Amino acid sequence: MAGSIHPSAIVDEGAEIGDGSRVWHFAHVCGGARIGQGVSLGQNVFVGNKVVIGDRCKIQNNVSVYDNVTLEDGVFCGPSMVFTNVHNPRALVERKNEYRNTLIRHGATLGANCTIVCGVTVGRFAFIGAGAVVSRDVPDFALMVGVPARQIGWMSAFGERLDLPLEGEAECTCPHTGDRYLLRGRTVTLEQVSA
Repeated sequence: MAGSIHPSAIVDEGAEIGDGSRVWHFAHVCGGARIGQGVSLGQNVFVGNKVVIGDRCKIQNNVSVYDNVTLEDGVFCGPSMVFTNVHNPRALVERKNEYRNTLIRHGATLGANCTIVCGVTVGRFAFIGAGAVVSRDVPDFALMVGVPARQIGWMSAFGERLDLPLEGEAECTCPHTGDRYLLRGRTVTLEQVSA
């Protein structure tokens, strides 16, 4: 299925954009970017050269995905959220050889206006609340809020808060899908039973 690129968007030669992806108004995709299938790049999105974006990601308006950021499949980037790629930037000091890798795992949500400081991994189906500042790795399914971000709970793959404590031994079932979630220590795993 063909995608679409708005006439006001700039897609540099060499950029790879998968089938069914849409690039909206005033977006800029650099030539080294690799973008999967069924991706939506909202208005005024920037995608750097050393960026990989998986299938079915949604990047909302005013997001810049800088070099050394990788988004696995199904990642949601809320409006005006921020990635960084240098830990201690200075205008007068060249640090392009100090970019840190940032990995956003499958199905994670990055809420509006949150900031992901470079060098972290955000786990599968984690949920970063609006305005949070993430400066450390985030576990799978974790619900993170605040500045600096702290974990306050767990989220299902469906996007609903799970009835689990932060740590210990427990389990619960997602009322929407029937999937079971198991908490062991400070790790949640999904025992998928839905079709």
